Amino acid sequence: MEYYHSKYSRGQIKRRSRFSRFIIYFLMILIVAALVVGYQLYKTILKPNTWVADNTETSIYIPTGSSYDDMKTILYEHGIVINRISFEWLAKKKNLPNNVHPGRYLVKDGMSNDQLINLLRSGEQTPVKVIFNNIRTKDQLANVIAQQIEPDSLEILSLLKDTAYIRIFGFNPETILSMFIPNTYEMYWNTSSRNFMERMYTEYNKFWTKIRIEKAEEIGLDPEEVSVLASIVEKETNKNDEKATIAGVYLNRLKYGWRMQADPTVVFAWGDFSIKRVLNIHKQIDSPYNTYLYSGLPPGPICIPSISSIDAVLNREDHNYMFFCAKDDFSGYHVFASTHAQHSINANKYRQALDEREIRN
Repeated sequence: MEYYHSKYSRGQIKRRSRFSRFIIYFLMILIVAALVVGYQLYKTILKPNTWVADNTETSIYIPTGSSYDDMKTILYEHGIVINRISFEWLAKKKNLPNNVHPGRYLVKDGMSNDQLINLLRSGEQTPVKVIFNNIRTKDQLANVIAQQIEPDSLEILSLLKDTAYIRIFGFNPETILSMFIPNTYEMYWNTSSRNFMERMYTEYNKFWTKIRIEKAEEIGLDPEEVSVLASIVEKETNKNDEKATIAGVYLNRLKYGWRMQADPTVVFAWGDFSIKRVLNIHKQIDSPYNTYLYSGLPPGPICIPSISSIDAVLNREDHNYMFFCAKDDFSGYHVFASTHAQHSINANKYRQALDEREIRN
């Protein structure tokens, strides 16, 4: 009996040993399988899967009304997604097809599918910096803005010419450019044309502080009229240190009932901004913007004046000058005079310099 029991125990031990090895092998297979699956999930979810040239970042623009397929097309056309299959698998798992948001998104090189999908799904777009300066006309403004935000130029221009719409802001088609203060503004790329206009009106009201309004009242002008005069100063000189002096000349002329006789207004009336020399024939054009024919300020600004020009008008130099003309050294500066006799001498010097350089128009 004792021998039999010992033999039975050894058999049982062998069976248990085989079972233990089976469990070990099975666990090893599970671990390997888990590692394989884990690695596959890592590649799908966390492994870098975007490519941007020079290892930097790029902006992706998703237009308003885009579908998931539209979004994919934009990403693929830019060559951003490396493995499209893994991206689309995870995108569906994370419900990106039903969470497409328009806007500008900053995609960095080396982002994972998870990071890219979370970015696009969140709608957390990166703002654009909207900049405009040296703008002469509404058409030009519309074109410049349309290059920076989603609405096209025709849509923006339509609002700028819509009398009923711009009356809401207190402007008319001639004065509407006064509402735009040149600066750098952060806004979302998919900002609508109407929201853009509303934002500009908000910035306009921020700019026209109580102090600026009081200064305008001191010289007998309202903010729109200040902008009109500032636009003329803007086109007379690009030298900030003489803008206040030029503003003073025009305010003197207005004060004494003189016609402003500003050459830049004639250029605007002609609509030919290539004119470098205003001749007598140019001064005959019948336009309310021709300050050689019509007294007072023109009906609207001849450009969008810079902040420096607006403040130059508000802080105009108090002097007795009634005339000025460009210096004959073509430095961009002007020479000023209180009498017509002195002005004639200065003007003749400049005309002679123009003739010597054969500048005819």
